[in-house]
Amino acid sequence: MKKTLVLFVLAISVALFLYIGNALAAEFDIDVNCTMKPGGSEEEAIKKFKEIVEEKSNGRMHVKIFMSGQLGKEKAVLELMKIGQTQMALTGGIFRTMFAKAYDPITIPFYLPTWEAVQAYLEGPMGKKIGQMASEKGGVIDFGPQKRAARHMTSNRIIKGPDDIIGLKMRLPAIPIWVDVWKQLGALPTVIPAPEIYLAMKTGQVDAHENSLVSPYSRKLWEVQKYIILTGHVYFPWHWVASKKWFDGLSAADQELISAAVQEARAYGSRIEDEKDAFYAAELKNHGMQFITPDNNAIRAQAMPAIQRAVGELDPEVAAEVERLSQ
Repeated sequence: MKKTLVLFVLAISVALFLYIGNALAAEFDIDVNCTMKPGGSEEEAIKKFKEIVEEKSNGRMHVKIFMSGQLGKEKAVLELMKIGQTQMALTGGIFRTMFAKAYDPITIPFYLPTWEAVQAYLEGPMGKKIGQMASEKGGVIDFGPQKRAARHMTSNRIIKGPDDIIGLKMRLPAIPIWVDVWKQLGALPTVIPAPEIYLAMKTGQVDAHENSLVSPYSRKLWEVQKYIILTGHVYFPWHWVASKKWFDGLSAADQELISAAVQEARAYGSRIEDEKDAFYAAELKNHGMQFITPDNNAIRAQAMPAIQRAVGELDPEVAAEVERLSQ
């Protein structure tokens, strides 16, 4: 009887061990979403993530890439992530404004004018607050930012300082703080859909616009614009995020593998972004566009009333942290 009991317990233990082992070794898919079209640093970073994860998991994890917003726009994907219906995304800053608006100064032009400052902010105490609030309110885990190149101006007018911006008809997206800052600088903002930028410039509806260098390159704006004005006024990074509901259900080992892969992928994506930005600059120069470095300190000083209005709507800790990073 005793021997039978021992054998029974042993059999149960072996079965349990095999069950746990099989569960830990179970295959699963990881959907990674992004609204950008293929061909950019975003896709390259996601491909790097896929390569690392599938290799390190010995093919147990299958990364599926969804570019061009195939599963929905950023907000819709974040809502799917909250309920665990999709796993990961390389998303823009909308999750910051959705869940931690009071701690998000990133969209304010000329406020954090270098990538190093933006990265330090998002990887410092304020970034941790954003991550905590995104987790609590949105069920989203933030793994950190990936570089998106600086936004500059293109213009048919030479811009060397704030006085040169006065009266400039400038295309802007419908982002209130951006419109407010450029109005403060004396520009005449015009909200035009992105697909209409080229025609608006060709017909003289606007004389300038702002974006990263991929915009004038991909739109062949050298045909309708003369100058690149290196304002570097906004760095609007991507963020690697994951569904908390999904991620919390993984083993500690799988969580560690995925987290490490994200860190490597986002560093790789940032390097690719720099390479592509340098390529765009060279090509724009080859097509005759002239690059001008204006007095950005003077422009920032002129824009300061609008900047301060925007900062006044944020938590007081934000200004203190930006001040510390600016020293």
